[in-house]
Amino acid sequence: MSLYDEVGGAAAIDAAVDGFYGKVLADPLLSPLFASMDMTAMRRKQKMFFAAVFKGEANGADGYMRSAHKRLVDDGLIGDAHFDAVALHLQATLEDLSVPGHLVRQIMTAAAGLRNAVLNR
Repeated sequence: MSLYDEVGGAAAIDAAVDGFYGKVLADPLLSPLFASMDMTAMRRKQKMFFAAVFKGEANGADGYMRSAHKRLVDDGLIGDAHFDAVALHLQATLEDLSVPGHLVRQIMTAAAGLRNAVLNR
């Protein structure tokens, strides 16, 4: 069974992304980064990304994350503190949704593995 199935499929990912962005947009450190973003499109892209990662179909995730955040890194707008805040919001969202602890740890380990790609290191 894939992680996608274990967390509850599309409905669980929809709930996770919506809850996650609720937390991100309420965070004074992160919300300015999204001020000019089309959040409907962002949610749609994030849902597709999570689904691909959870299904094990995210070949090239590092490259995608690197290119998606390049301008923010180049402009000095994001760093480790931003990555840490996003990770905390993701973990809190998963816990709010009662995702089992072993799955939360698996997801957070995968997220931590994207730090260098997101921060273009």
